[in-house]
Formats: sequence, structure tokens, C-alpha cells
Amino acid sequence: QQEKEDLQGKLKLREHLSQTADKSEAIPAPSKNVDLEMKQLQCKLKNSNTETTKQWTTIKSLKKQVQEKEERIWELRAKISQLGRDLTMKRHLVEDLRSRLKANQENEKASNETLESLERKVKALAEDKKTSIDSLKRRFNEAMKEKSQYEQMYRKAKYELEKKDLKLTQLESKIIETECAMTDLETTASQQLHALAKQSAQALEALQKELLLTSDKVEEFKTFVKTLARELHQSIQDLRTKIKLAKKMGGMKACKKGLSQKSLQLAASVLNVSATDLYEILQEGDDEETAKIKMEFEKDKEWLQHIQKLLETQFPFASYLMDAILEKLNEKKKLVEEYSSLMKDTV
Repeated sequence: QQEKEDLQGKLKLREHLSQTADKSEAIPAPSKNVDLEMKQLQCKLKNSNTETTKQWTTIKSLKKQVQEKEERIWELRAKISQLGRDLTMKRHLVEDLRSRLKANQENEKASNETLESLERKVKALAEDKKTSIDSLKRRFNEAMKEKSQYEQMYRKAKYELEKKDLKLTQLESKIIETECAMTDLETTASQQLHALAKQSAQALEALQKELLLTSDKVEEFKTFVKTLARELHQSIQDLRTKIKLAKKMGGMKACKKGLSQKSLQLAASVLNVSATDLYEILQEGDDEETAKIKMEFEKDKEWLQHIQKLLETQFPFASYLMDAILEKLNEKKKLVEEYSSLMKDTV
């Protein structure tokens, strides 16, 4: 603070000197003495200016020092405040350590009590262990006695086991002999089975040939039956046609004497139609006869279908087939008899 006041005084002095120099320059010199004084004053002024410049430089350096000292003061104040905070924290830490120390002392006291309790428990446990060890010793002695008994039993069992091993060895040798015999039997059996298989294959081949032959015979039989049925059906149709023509011929008075079977055949050949078609032409206008023809045709068709079904069904079907054939043969027999009687009447 004293340095600041000195600097301010020097600044005021410099300002006063500069003002005095300005005034002296403005006043004119009346005489040589005045000039001399003026020169002296100018010299003094220069000296004072030089001194002022020096002082100004000194003032600047002092200002700089003052600024540095102020900064140092601020730094010291910051450090002091930081130290105050650190001191406060250390006080808190000391208080915390005191509380922890107190808690540790209490814990140590509790630990001592716990250790004393554990010591009492360990002593009681040691006594229990001692009692248990005595009991185990007694049990060990008993176990040793039992061990000696078991060793005697083991030696006895070992002797019996050796005897059984000897018997087992004998049995194994017998089993080996039995297996050899079984192998021989299997070889013989396989040879016999091979021979039987060969014979069976030959027999099966013969049976297959017989089966094929039988199948061919069955097909031939079916063909025969179908052909027989068709021929029988055709024969019956021819007989019906002849009977109807004979009836027609018997009913026609104009042709009663001169018309014969040969004449009908000749007429059919001239008209280039079959005997059946000629008969149908002669029967035009007879509705009842036409309906009868249709019914007989349907019956013949059903009969052929029945024969076909019998041939396609499973065995046995011979009796049913015989009945159907006999039925048609009887029908043919009746038609032949009817045709013969009609021909006699016509003649």
C-alpha cells in the first residue's frame, strides 16, 4: 500500500513539472539572464523529464510487480480456501474414523464374546468326540472279530468254489462235445433240407406245368361251352323260324297245296333275304306274334348271359351249367316235336 502511495505522488509530480515546462515555453525571454535561466530550466526540465521517464519505467515495473503480487495474493487466497475445505474434509474423516473405531471396538467386544461361546462349544464337542471315539473303538474290535469269522467263511467258500469250478470245467467240455455233435447234426440237416428243397422245386415245377395244362383245359372247356351255347341258341332260333313259317304256310289257303319248304327257300333267295327275314315279312301286321318273338329273343339273350356268368363264377358251377344246358335242350326237343307235327299236317 505504501508503494502505491509513493507511485501516485511521483505521478502527480511529473504532471506538475510537465505543466510548468509548457508555461515556461509560452512566456517570451526579455533578457539574457532570462535566456540563461531558461536554458538552465530547460536543462533541469530535460533532467526532470529523464528522471520522470525513469520514474515512469519504475512505475510500470512496480505496477507489474503489484499485479504479480495481487495474482500471488489471489492464488494464496485460493490455496487458503482449498486448505480450509481440505481441513473440513479431514475433520469429517477424523470424526468418521472415530465412529468406525468405536464400532470396531464394539465389534471386537462382540467377537470376544462369540469366541468364548465357541470355545465352550468346542470343549463340549471334544468331549462328544472322545465318547464317539471310544464307541468306535468298541465297534472296531467287534468288526475285527467278525472279520476273522468272515475270513473262515471265505476260505470255506473258496474251497467249495474250486470244487464247483472243476465241475464247471467238466460241464464245459461236455458242452463243447455237445456243440460238435449239434454242428454235425446241423450239417446233416442242412444237406437233407437242400435235397428236400431241390425235390420241392422239381415238384413245384411239375405242378406249375400241370397247372398251366389245367388252365389251358379250362379255357378249352369254356370255349366249348360258349360254342355249344351259341350253336344251341342258333339251332333253337332256326327251329322257331321254321315253325313260324310252317304255321304261316298252314294258315295261307292260297298256297296250301303248291307252297313247300323249297318254295320258301327259293322265294327268300329271289328276294335276297334270309328265311328269318322272309318270315318276318310274312308276319307283318301280327302284333301279338311280334311281341312273342321279342320276348323269346330276350329270354335267349338272358340265357346266354347266364351261361357267361356261370363260366366266370367260382367253382363248383357244373350242376348249374348242366341245368341251363338241359333246359335249352328240352326246349329244342319240344320245338323239334312241334315242327315235326306241323310238317306232317302241312303234308
